[in-house]
Amino acid sequence: MASSTPVRHAWKVLLTLLLVTAALFGVNALGVYGFQKSSWTPELALDLQGGTQIILSAVTEDGTDPTQDQLDQAASIIRQRVDAAGVAEADITTEGGRNIVVQIPGNADAETRERIQASAQLEFRAVIFNGDPATEFVGEDGNATPYPTPDPSANAVPTPEPTDSSDQAWVTEKLQAEFLAYDCSNPANDPANAPEDEPLITCDDTGTIKYILGPMELSGDSINDATSGRDPQSGAWTVQLTLDAHGTEVFGEISQRLYQNKLATQSPRDQFAFVLDGAVISAPQMNGVILNGKPSISGSFTQETAETLADQLKYGALPLSFTTESSDTISATLGTQQLQIGLIAGLIGLALVALYSLMSYRALGTVIIASIAVMGVLTYIIVCILAWRLGFRLSLAGVAGLIVSIGFTADSFIVYFERIRDELRDGKSITTAVEDGWGRAKRTIYISKSINVLAAVVLYVLADSTVKGFAFTLGLTTIIDVFIFVIFTHPVMQILARTRFFGGGHKLSGLDPDALGAVYHTRTQYRQVSSASVGRAAKNTRSRGEADRRQTIAERKRAAALTGDSTTDAGSEGNR
Repeated sequence: MASSTPVRHAWKVLLTLLLVTAALFGVNALGVYGFQKSSWTPELALDLQGGTQIILSAVTEDGTDPTQDQLDQAASIIRQRVDAAGVAEADITTEGGRNIVVQIPGNADAETRERIQASAQLEFRAVIFNGDPATEFVGEDGNATPYPTPDPSANAVPTPEPTDSSDQAWVTEKLQAEFLAYDCSNPANDPANAPEDEPLITCDDTGTIKYILGPMELSGDSINDATSGRDPQSGAWTVQLTLDAHGTEVFGEISQRLYQNKLATQSPRDQFAFVLDGAVISAPQMNGVILNGKPSISGSFTQETAETLADQLKYGALPLSFTTESSDTISATLGTQQLQIGLIAGLIGLALVALYSLMSYRALGTVIIASIAVMGVLTYIIVCILAWRLGFRLSLAGVAGLIVSIGFTADSFIVYFERIRDELRDGKSITTAVEDGWGRAKRTIYISKSINVLAAVVLYVLADSTVKGFAFTLGLTTIIDVFIFVIFTHPVMQILARTRFFGGGHKLSGLDPDALGAVYHTRTQYRQVSSASVGRAAKNTRSRGEADRRQTIAERKRAAALTGDSTTDAGSEGNR
């Protein structure tokens, strides 16, 4: 019963692998048929598939060219926006002193385009008034009549002078008329370039609410971080902000004022609007005094809308405004031919590894081939899932990482098999050699793979974006390699070691004790080796490769047995 325990354990581990594989395919099937956002083929990056090119032109207040530092900062923030949208392998560069060129793999959806093109400063403004976006009223005759154009002679000076940004004194006669006539759907209205120290008439980003907002009190530069998550008590989705020192001080004063307005039921003057590109993206009420610089926004959020708002607040503060010069479809920089060459190179490498494995390890090489095949299946489906969940796209550098991983994977199995062979040379049974070889090999492999993963992480963090795909796939396949080594290769060896072909040491199994020069014939005595058999063993040793030519401890024990111990055994046998 004890000898069958490892076999039962091995079958349980293999069943676990089967369940994990089925679960991964199930997750991707959910993305394909349920959410219709995944695919059964990996997504390709810009260099292999082509995509969308958007050219943004910087706009400054005085019309002069922006500085290179401003363009670089803007390009960095736009990259963060693109990454937050789940688009990987994007190429974002500055061009011509005032342009930023954004190249995205595949067809950019409307949401991604909006994130990129929403390029104005993020502003915090108090809400003074809000209302219906209608631009007409029903007159006494029962007909709809447009609100008249504001009279140029109407009073435009606040009286009395406003005391804060929420003061209704900002709403002058002229501003009131402009608000009534303001059309949210008119593209000629450009609230994005409104003065920071004056009130603003604008609408929300859906065009369903019209606002009069006070002067800007904070800019998006004061936001250090913005994240989305569930409220631990209500379970509703919220957006949490973290402000810098200046923002913490100013927002604390603002929250006291707006909370007092809320207690005085002076709605909507208890609201605070976040304005991006001139449009109100959120206008929450102030429900308390916030002095720690960590306000939380709650409302009718879904996970998607909460994440979008967090990204807008976190990456909204650009040092420049931009206009879209062009938006075009571009072709692949390398194309399918280079992809085919890469795949052919991978197949050639895989064939060479398979050939080497069979030549060196006989039938045992099939375990290496099977392990690489299982690893290939898991890597493929994980790459498909990552394309759906994280926007990962496979570039030519990523394909190179997958090809290199074939050699790294085979290296793990070779280390394991050589450890097993060493144990067999010491005279252990095949089942014992498998277990002891596993104990010795796994420590070496864990250390080796840890170094590989660390190198991949450092390369991903420090290298240029064109190399990140290589680092990512190399790190991913290294982790999968260790997983396969533990959950497939060793359990398979435990099972095979108890079969007649492998466990009996067949000559073609790769685990023949005689061919490997094993010391012990039984547990209690050394093998008797004649001079003729020694000569044959020496001849065989020269033809079996480096592993059999080494002067191991086992071989030295055998030499000692031939010269001294065997004589003792023979004498003892004669006495008996």
